Amino acid sequence: MKPAWDKLIHEFNGSTSILVADVDCTAAGKSKCEEVGVRGYPTIKYGDPNDLQDYKGGRSFDELKQFASGLQPGCGPYHLDKCDEAKKTEIAKLQAMPKEGREALIKEKEGIISKLEEEFKEFQEGLNKKYKEESAKKEKAIEEIKASGLGLMKQVHNLEKKKQETVDDKPGTKEL
Repeated sequence: MKPAWDKLIHEFNGSTSILVADVDCTAAGKSKCEEVGVRGYPTIKYGDPNDLQDYKGGRSFDELKQFASGLQPGCGPYHLDKCDEAKKTEIAKLQAMPKEGREALIKEKEGIISKLEEEFKEFQEGLNKKYKEESAKKEKAIEEIKASGLGLMKQVHNLEKKKQETVDDKPGTKEL
């Protein structure tokens, strides 16, 4: 995917309406990646920098280019002409709110997201622990079965099978 992405960056280089860029989530961009919810790599996001959305389309250059070429500004305080009446009313209500009120609402919503992320992380760690325990249990059981003589049983079975095949292949030894 990296070659297609690099080609896309080159394709839209200099565009006044579309920015295609990389963020290194393992280095300087780590905090931004955490802020916008990047959990795996590669992740593609699009839209307003304050409200990035997950891209779920194809990963070839042509698919990425087609998607990027069709991007238009969405409804928001900078593009009220793209909004229906309900969204315009919601935006006006938020604009009328004191700065502190908006900040408190944003902090509250981000806190809920952080709590959900933390709960999911704990759940995932529990799954990983259970997976490791079950894997070790399975491996131990397999080793015990093998140690109980399975290999020897297979060797004896194979030898006896070969003896029977040799007897069956001799003329006049087959049953009628």
